[in-house]
Amino acid sequence: MLSVVRVHLPSDIPIVGCELSPYVLLRKPDKSVINDDVPETAPIDGQFLRYKWYRIQSDKKVAVCSVHPTEQATLQCIGCVKAKIPVTKSYHCSPKCFSDAWQHHRVLHDRAASAVNENGGEEEDMFGRFNSSGSGVLSAGLAPSASSPNLTNGSTPLYPVAVTQRSGSETWFEVGRSKTYTPSADDIGHVLKFECVVVDAETKQTVGHPMTLTTSRVIPAPTPTPRRMISVSGADVMGHLDPDGRIATAGTFTVVSYNILADACATSDTYSYCPSWALSWPYRRQNLLREIVTYRADIVCLQEVQYDHFEEFFAPELDKHGYHALYKRKTSEVTHTVDGCATFFRRDRFTHVKKYEVEFNKAAQSLTEAVVPTTQKKTALNRLVKDNVALIAVLEAKFSQQGADTPGKRQLLCVANTHVNVHQELKDVKLWQVHTLLKGLEKIANSADIPMLVCGDFNSTPASAPHALLAMGKVDPLHPDLAVDPLGILRPHTKLAHQLPLVSAYSSFARGMGPALEQQRRRMDPSTNEPLFTNCTRDFIGTHDYIFYTADSLTVESLLELLDEDSLRKDTALPSPEWSSDHIALLAEFRCKSRIRR
Repeated sequence: MLSVVRVHLPSDIPIVGCELSPYVLLRKPDKSVINDDVPETAPIDGQFLRYKWYRIQSDKKVAVCSVHPTEQATLQCIGCVKAKIPVTKSYHCSPKCFSDAWQHHRVLHDRAASAVNENGGEEEDMFGRFNSSGSGVLSAGLAPSASSPNLTNGSTPLYPVAVTQRSGSETWFEVGRSKTYTPSADDIGHVLKFECVVVDAETKQTVGHPMTLTTSRVIPAPTPTPRRMISVSGADVMGHLDPDGRIATAGTFTVVSYNILADACATSDTYSYCPSWALSWPYRRQNLLREIVTYRADIVCLQEVQYDHFEEFFAPELDKHGYHALYKRKTSEVTHTVDGCATFFRRDRFTHVKKYEVEFNKAAQSLTEAVVPTTQKKTALNRLVKDNVALIAVLEAKFSQQGADTPGKRQLLCVANTHVNVHQELKDVKLWQVHTLLKGLEKIANSADIPMLVCGDFNSTPASAPHALLAMGKVDPLHPDLAVDPLGILRPHTKLAHQLPLVSAYSSFARGMGPALEQQRRRMDPSTNEPLFTNCTRDFIGTHDYIFYTADSLTVESLLELLDEDSLRKDTALPSPEWSSDHIALLAEFRCKSRIRR
């Protein structure tokens, strides 16, 4: 007889919009144990599994803290009620919670004063509706059977009206009949129950007792403050990014670079300050996808994308939004969870011409064979072989500088996406990897007159030798990073140069006039003209991520505004419930200069 041994959820805290996928362990009649699904269409020995999800609605209604959504609210900001700020923003779990959050919370009051509840309806829909009395009591709402004649969730087709069950002071509303369930705004503040039972395929009668689990109360998906596009010409600030509208204007294109933090690296030991539910991959992947899709960029360069997550999630999900996907996995022997670089581009804006893959391990082997004495080869390879890669894509634009097709003429673009070695003590390896990538790009530039973008996480600060090489085209022979060169691979120092006219896109904030640019300059390091940070954890805050472009062929039109510490949680550390990576995304809008390639 088929039997259910155990059911388990990776995280028992459900979030609106994030799919819940229970782990179900089964024992087959031959005593073997599996975790495969057993649907009615493929029974085992005449038995299959039936799933049900319930929303448990108690007679006692609960409001949720706006700062700590896993906690029940105990007080409400009356100022929010008077200002008609969405009521869910007004709840706090303790006086200390309200006090600690005040600096960020008061921004809501300031915004409401200038634009009374401008986004109230939208946010209310997103977070769920509370009663209008401001009492902190959740409105009971309609039971599923009263609000909709049919229900669906997960991959199960529509099915008839759900059955409502009553148990003491609790009412159970059936909300799903598939293995997975995605909580909606109607579920906020309620506990969910998952039920799994073996069913006889012939009689349709249950066999044995159901196995169940209950979750914590469903919480709303935290929403970070929207980031605006800022014109670098000093013109008025562009509006908030609109997921239904384009960012780029006619003849321009947009590029995102974002280290999304691989799930294998997102451990509670490393990021103990981030709630475990916000570190879970089911939550982070949805939050990251929402953010990426909202940017509506024409080209998206992601780093730390695990191979399985690329294949099973990002490639198919972004395909739905019109993106073609390219991927280069790190050269590690581990194949499933190893990460790499992923480049996506919109099929309606670009076509794929050519792809180059840079494996620094292969370059290390060639270098070792050529310049390292035989007795030092093993030591050299141990130092140089770090599995890092770069992905280079040559694309052809489907638009002209005027925003219209020009028959017979081609506009090509070369986009490099890389993730340089992370170990800070290996300064020579970082510089060698960047130099190797630039030499490869120079070869492409020599064979075709083509604009170039170099994006990625370089694990190098603006004061480092790799940054100097990228931005200045050479490294000062007296640079302190050059003192770390045990293999002699950086000598002579005069070879550390390139001819590409690369400029950091975000340095454009240092030029131009206007209040918006002044605000961004306060978030920049004036000595380097780079952001104060793109990577922000408890242990490190600084800039490692860049978008470089060839200034002879491209100009920067606008940039995604930088975050400041006030935009983050009070502990100013990432990842957080709002931002699901320890890095922030960079986004630039470019225009090609008047040089048409044939």
